[in-house]
Amino acid sequence: MVGLVIVSHSSKIADGITDLTAQIAAAHKGIIAAGGMEDGEIGTDAVRISEAIKKANDGDGVVVLADLGSGIMSAETAIELLDGEDINVKLADAPIVEGAIAAAVTAVCGQNMEAVIAAAEQTRAVKKINS
Repeated sequence: MVGLVIVSHSSKIADGITDLTAQIAAAHKGIIAAGGMEDGEIGTDAVRISEAIKKANDGDGVVVLADLGSGIMSAETAIELLDGEDINVKLADAPIVEGAIAAAVTAVCGQNMEAVIAAAEQTRAVKKINS
């Protein structure tokens, strides 16, 4: 199953999104939070993200969703740190909450990595309020 890594500058946000997503897609066991710094401070850490990617990987690939620009940069660095590892990992350009849920549900349905990324990225166009 395609794994997911949730990257946020806040460990509480990453943990909360991971908890919510895991409840909605309960059969998915590869949703890993990578939020905050090792000391609990706000920020993102490429090494922590790369470790989360390894943990989320079961061989079908890993999709990373991040909250802000520097989270994306840290995720890109984390992917570079995995050079030489046999892990197919890609970033999804998606809202972190809605994208994570769509990605998790799609992964649980057995879809491949491209479908999981597409599901996450399609949430950019979802309107929450029709006015």
